[in-house]
Amino acid sequence: MKKIFLSIFMMTGFAVAAQELSYYLPDSVQYDSAIPKPKEVIHHEVGEWHVTHDRLVNYMHALAKAAPNRIKMETMGYTYEGRPQVLLLITSPENHRNLEQIRQQHVQLSDPQRSASLDISNMPIVVYIGHSIHGNEPSGSNAALLSAYYLAAAQGKQVDDLLKHTVILLDPSFNPDGLQRFATWVNQHKSKSQVTDPNSREFNEVWPGGRFNHYWFDLNRDWLPAQHVESRNRLKWFHQWKPNILTDHHEQGSNATFFFQPGVPSRVNPLTPARNQELTAQLGNFHAAFLDRIGSLYFTKENYDDFYYGKGSTYPDINGAIGILFEQGSSRGHAQQTNNGLLTFPFTIKNQFITTLSTLEGAKALRKDFLQWQKDFYTGADKEGAAYGVRAYVFGDDEDPERARIFANILLQHQVTVHKLGSDVAAGGIQFKKEKGFIVPAHQPQFRLIRSIFEKTLDYRDSLFYDITSWTMPLAMGLPHAELNAAQYNSRLHGEKILNELKGNGQVAGNRSEYGYLMQWSDFNAPAALFELQKEGIMTKVATNAFELVVNGKNKKYATGTILIPVSMQEKKSEEIYAQVKKVAEKYALTIDAVHSGGALAGSDLGSSRFVALTKPEIAMIVGAGVNALDAGEVWHLMDQRFEIPVSHLEASVFNRVDVSKYNTLILVSGNYSELNKEKLRSWVQGGGNLILMEDAINWAAQNGIATVNFKKAKPADSTRVLPYSSREQVEGAQRMSGAILTAEMDLSHPLAYGYQRPTISLFKGNRIFMEKSKNPFATPVRYSSQPLISGWVSRENQEMVKNAAAVVVNTLGSGRVISIAENINLRAFWLGGTKLMMNAVFFGKVIDAASARVE
Repeated sequence: MKKIFLSIFMMTGFAVAAQELSYYLPDSVQYDSAIPKPKEVIHHEVGEWHVTHDRLVNYMHALAKAAPNRIKMETMGYTYEGRPQVLLLITSPENHRNLEQIRQQHVQLSDPQRSASLDISNMPIVVYIGHSIHGNEPSGSNAALLSAYYLAAAQGKQVDDLLKHTVILLDPSFNPDGLQRFATWVNQHKSKSQVTDPNSREFNEVWPGGRFNHYWFDLNRDWLPAQHVESRNRLKWFHQWKPNILTDHHEQGSNATFFFQPGVPSRVNPLTPARNQELTAQLGNFHAAFLDRIGSLYFTKENYDDFYYGKGSTYPDINGAIGILFEQGSSRGHAQQTNNGLLTFPFTIKNQFITTLSTLEGAKALRKDFLQWQKDFYTGADKEGAAYGVRAYVFGDDEDPERARIFANILLQHQVTVHKLGSDVAAGGIQFKKEKGFIVPAHQPQFRLIRSIFEKTLDYRDSLFYDITSWTMPLAMGLPHAELNAAQYNSRLHGEKILNELKGNGQVAGNRSEYGYLMQWSDFNAPAALFELQKEGIMTKVATNAFELVVNGKNKKYATGTILIPVSMQEKKSEEIYAQVKKVAEKYALTIDAVHSGGALAGSDLGSSRFVALTKPEIAMIVGAGVNALDAGEVWHLMDQRFEIPVSHLEASVFNRVDVSKYNTLILVSGNYSELNKEKLRSWVQGGGNLILMEDAINWAAQNGIATVNFKKAKPADSTRVLPYSSREQVEGAQRMSGAILTAEMDLSHPLAYGYQRPTISLFKGNRIFMEKSKNPFATPVRYSSQPLISGWVSRENQEMVKNAAAVVVNTLGSGRVISIAENINLRAFWLGGTKLMMNAVFFGKVIDAASARVE
């Protein structure tokens, strides 16, 4: 550890006035005067104002232009709002001349077939420095200004030595849209005479706040699902370079100090090798030394964990690297009074900057250890995969190939080897067909990551968790899947290796018809196609009875939920109908059948009243203060990105004052709706509205006589128990539902189950909403069995509560329908097994027979 990095920070006081660079930077280092300082580009001192994303990028451009021998800037991609995600590649001039060669050699560390002969003695270490994935935790991105300037301008042997042995990937903003939103908020509320009162508007954002991306998602839960453009752009570069260390700069509550990993030892994912935590602790010694020197308080091994691999600080752990979480107490503005005194924005930036320097110093000092660990990680994973009892995982769905393609594409983003099935195989009671299914061999470098994606977990060392406890992705995707043992597995099952993103093909089978077209509802993209047809003014019907008829010369069976597009009843001409049907079939990769007769071989004829005319959904969702922004964002993203269905976002105050008769569907996700006019809502439902309630919204609606739902009551606690004071957190925390996977039984004949092929569904339980089954025997289409837990942590008490509980209950209110869904069926945009249930509630809510949902 070089003396320069321990002696540079002597100021510990808080200062409200603008701080010059000397407040932050090492004072014993000379700086190249040709390199622009931040103020020369962003027009204020670092920490004087919150840097907006556009100015942050402008400064990175300026540095790359001024220091091309040290910095190369890349654009990884663009956010939903069109903001660039930039990445600075920072290293020595000599390394830049050989950068592609260095990259190619470095990634060989993750290839057991090539890594054995690699000489790491002079190989640079790769360090990814990432900032502010939560946009309202801005000290990280503002510290990126300092880190970039220092690495561009600092002169001297020690800096040269650092750059010689390190390739730094500096990502100044993980979440550009959120950062811009938050910076705009706090800057517009900054006073000339500094206000530090935590109650002031500057420190209390309006809903949804700057934490999230455009669709109100937490991007720090998306590293594994990779559902958002920001994550996909970033993952591409992560795997192009395979960094040895990734830092994830966050903020925590204002009354906290500074956290760095290791986290809680008992909450490390068991798939993470012990050596990972050893290196994390060794690197932590550098953070401690640097923070000690400036007198900054900190803590480790508390509060935060390394369990869920979808976070920035844990995803590297399952990819042969070390992820480091930094959590700085947040000023949430420019300066705020806290329990620890006045906390200024410059001070929070300073701590983030110094831990960037401590990371780089530790990386340089431990370079060979980290490089060797990356090699050992993948060599060990390869050996474990070769000896593992499960030789491969298979998945696929003949009735809905799109979800299987989506899942395969997610795996490809994580460098997982995936093949199409080369021959039929039966496993787990399921028949997987050649070319329609996929196989993932266990014997490959990403073996440990594959296990974390496919396997179920029921055994835990701890009962407290910072995030969800299970994320078995085939269950989340609702995909038939199975494990293959040695007796079932052979290399002939390996068909074509998937190299590029999979896309489906669509068609109208049988070409143009003068009679009608049939679209099967089991296809994932069917809701998008249905809405587009309705938007074009094409009349559609849904089959409420199964049927069989001759199609293209062959007998074919159709399930309930099949969509009929009759030709003769339309206002449009048959050629226009065909053109529109063909368009949606090709756009959404669907096979839509042309039919030339309505006579059924079995079941209902196409002219039967069992085919019910559908109304185009006009959807509104209540948003704003009190509403869970994450849940609302999941619905918005699903409708907008997946299905191109517009949803009006209504604040409670807007709902209360406007004419809402234009909407026929209203969605209330988890939240507090005390400001919503319940009488107006009740009247709207009674008039024929379709109300979809999710999670906590059910409680509010039941209390106000809108949802006819009863809740299970927990057994009263033993009032005679005496427990140690120190055990309170563990005892109470164990009763939280952090998120587990449960299986529920479905009534496949019910409109809410249209499109499902199997009588069970995997649901994510992250709340303590336990509904009783309806007194109407037809009104509980989804319910839990006596042993519903598949994967994840659930306390004994909560397991008792969820046994035989209802997951979905339907009731009538006047002419309307109220659909109560106890779980988050849209979790993080990857819980596609619940998507059909959500879309059925939207499209078929009014198809539900009133008598089946009426409770006397």
